[in-house]
Amino acid sequence: MSIDTGSIDVGSIDTGKWEIVVGLEVHAELATRTKLFCSAVNAFGGEPNTNIDALTLGLPGSMPVLNEHAVELAIRVGLALGCTVSPSTFARKNYFYPDLPKDYQISQYDRPINVDGSLELPSGKVIGIERAHLEEDTGKSTHVGGGGRIHDAGHSIIDYNRAGVPLLEIVGRPDIRTPEEAKSYVSELRAILVAVGASDGRMEEGSLRVDCNVSVRLRGSTELGTRCEIKNVNSLRSLGRAIEYEAARQIDLIESGEPVQQQTRHWNEDDGRTHKLRSKEEADDYRYFPEPDLVDLDPGEEWIERVRAELPMLPAQRRHRLAEAAGAELTQTTLVVERGLDDLCLAAIEAGADPSRTLTHAVQNLADERAADLDPSALAELVKMETGGALTATQAKTVLAEMVASGADPASIAAAHGFEAMDDSELEGMVDGLIEANPEEWRRFCEGDTKIAGFFVGQVMKATRGQADGKAVTALLNSRKG
Repeated sequence: MSIDTGSIDVGSIDTGKWEIVVGLEVHAELATRTKLFCSAVNAFGGEPNTNIDALTLGLPGSMPVLNEHAVELAIRVGLALGCTVSPSTFARKNYFYPDLPKDYQISQYDRPINVDGSLELPSGKVIGIERAHLEEDTGKSTHVGGGGRIHDAGHSIIDYNRAGVPLLEIVGRPDIRTPEEAKSYVSELRAILVAVGASDGRMEEGSLRVDCNVSVRLRGSTELGTRCEIKNVNSLRSLGRAIEYEAARQIDLIESGEPVQQQTRHWNEDDGRTHKLRSKEEADDYRYFPEPDLVDLDPGEEWIERVRAELPMLPAQRRHRLAEAAGAELTQTTLVVERGLDDLCLAAIEAGADPSRTLTHAVQNLADERAADLDPSALAELVKMETGGALTATQAKTVLAEMVASGADPASIAAAHGFEAMDDSELEGMVDGLIEANPEEWRRFCEGDTKIAGFFVGQVMKATRGQADGKAVTALLNSRKG
């Protein structure tokens, strides 16, 4: 029986019956000036075949020399991921490499530089890291005609600029269970790579690429299913879609009585499907053997500890620090840290600002890239004005936007707008008048239609030109329900 993969409904996976198992292999180009084993320039966007030399082209007699900076960047990432940094060796990985002139790749196999680490997602879930090893990148082939796929192309052209660029391949354990977790993992890993200065993490330029291993199993089972690897997914959106499709495809096969074949597959963004490239290779297929032209790599404890001492605070540490200071959940700090506003919020809280309102402003009202330049004491003053009743939430948002744009202090901005706290009796009279004028809406509110509260709040805000406090209006409505 054959399966019509065009009819797969990716939204129909019964997650009560089936469990998705995902392991990601992330390839990060390291931010060195030159390539991994030679002095050719490591740069994106140059004219084709200009960042090359004798070693890049695999010319006879050319010998590899290891880039010290690439090793240090690999150590940085390994330590940031909690890995053990160990003595390692390089191997020749033999395969048909049309975009590596010497027709083999220098990589690390049985003795990688980084082993046994982990990564904490913003949700708090921890994903295991099996290894993070050094290797050289390949060149870039462009297949002309036939939709850009090699099998139908009329001819191919090759750019060797990328060949030999230092890569760190970070192999995660199969601990991911949903497409959202997969996207969160890559996003967090990218943030770590950027934080330690190891890579620019630009997926759109290919400096961060993801291979995704997907399998499915009946929920409750401890055995892993047959996996398929989806190669070179180049965006978070594509990653999520590819996992959803591939899981649904495998479930359809199993439920129709067909086995899942271990394959390497390609994600096609245009038709929203994965397509078979080839049968999945195992390590034996690559015929690894020790690279004879490179000695063993042993960084030594002194170098490792120096790198460890120079590491910056990592995203997960920053989230925990802010959550503890603000008495907030970790998930409430994720966007604040992503925007680089955690130091601003911490300083404002230290200056007496209400933690909850400070985080709310950082998430909802400080998307502007200039927000990081705000004076923490000014932000604290704004929050105090709001929580003290001098400004409504709407007014505070207006004042904050002008603070970001002009750098003026909140009190002067509020005065220029004529923002003043409303007298309680005035607000009470306005609410009572609205209740009397709108008996049908008031009846609905009293009968539990909470949505109708928006009608009353909106009328008050309109009449006061936004100066009333919406929360105070709602509190008055509730107090009058009797």
